[in-house]
Amino acid sequence: MADYNQAKMLLEIQQLSFVAVELNLYLDTHPEDQQALALYNSTHQSLMQCVRKYESIYGPLVNFGYSPAMQNYWKWVDSPWPWEIKY
Repeated sequence: MADYNQAKMLLEIQQLSFVAVELNLYLDTHPEDQQALALYNSTHQSLMQCVRKYESIYGPLVNFGYSPAMQNYWKWVDSPWPWEIKY
């Protein structure tokens, strides 16, 4: 079971991911919109910071190359999978 801080961090990652996807879709049709591009880049930076912080505490979120092995150990199997966490 996830603790409160873990659930809070996952929620923030989900929210930032949603915003990034929406901005990505918007930019597909409005590639010249500099304000949207700046917001996308800012959102992406915040998302990556949140993901790195989460992974440093709770382990990897994905298993296909975005998350490095930590401390010479494969931590992916140590904790519940992100979709197994009960909120």
